[in-house]
Amino acid sequence: MSETLVGAEQTTAETPDSGAEESIDFEPVCLEVPRIYDSCGAKDCLRDITVFFTGENQALIDTATSVRVTRVSVITATVDVDSVAFNRGYYSVDETFYFLCCCEVYTATGALPTSITGIAVSSKRVVLYGSDGCVKRFSSDSTDVIDPSELDCCRGYNSSLPVANVQVSNPVALAAALRPVTTAPIVPFVPENVADFIGGDLVAPENQQVKTTIGLFSITTLSRSVQLMLPSYDFCMPRKECDDRSDDPCEAFSKIEFPTDAFFPPNTQDSDGSETAFDCRCG
Repeated sequence: MSETLVGAEQTTAETPDSGAEESIDFEPVCLEVPRIYDSCGAKDCLRDITVFFTGENQALIDTATSVRVTRVSVITATVDVDSVAFNRGYYSVDETFYFLCCCEVYTATGALPTSITGIAVSSKRVVLYGSDGCVKRFSSDSTDVIDPSELDCCRGYNSSLPVANVQVSNPVALAAALRPVTTAPIVPFVPENVADFIGGDLVAPENQQVKTTIGLFSITTLSRSVQLMLPSYDFCMPRKECDDRSDDPCEAFSKIEFPTDAFFPPNTQDSDGSETAFDCRCG
């Protein structure tokens, strides 16, 4: 494909959507894009993860008779990349996920539950191929400077690391149970934004702890920026005009489609697996 693009300023190509042999002129353009060198998918069952709470909520757990985890969501995640020794071109990707768990706590038989939130933390490591690169990148819109630890007196720069990206689906709360504390678990380190999300510092459980099992689907990729020559057909112009907002509530309501699925729920074959967004900050 590259020889055809370089050899001609403009080339014709058939449009895939048209049944007739209609040709469109395009020209080759050079773009800098992240190329994925390796990727993997995971279906993890994170069994018996300890849920940590603030001091006030942990006091409620210590006197609880039963607990149920209703919702789980990923607040944030940290991703670190490091080279694998004796295996050139391969890198380890360390992923740490911070889950927000919405729990319903029962303190007595027949009593109404109390909704509280806690944090569960889980880490994993995958090894992927990320190729090899011994260059240092600088940009006019970046303030990066040379790190002395990245220099080598004989070879110049050390191998540059690829970029790791992790995508996760909405996790699923599979099970939850109250367990007595035999050995006090260590409170995990959480980023500042996670601590602010639940409104306080986490404490270690003393009498009882909540153990939950979470199902998680994830995709991890390793990529590097490369220059590719691709065919360019035209600039992307908007195909519709922006709608003006109206202050008339009835006019705005008239533009909302009738919620057919709410009255006639789709069956398994028709469902696309999408879920409605929810606010997991219980209480």
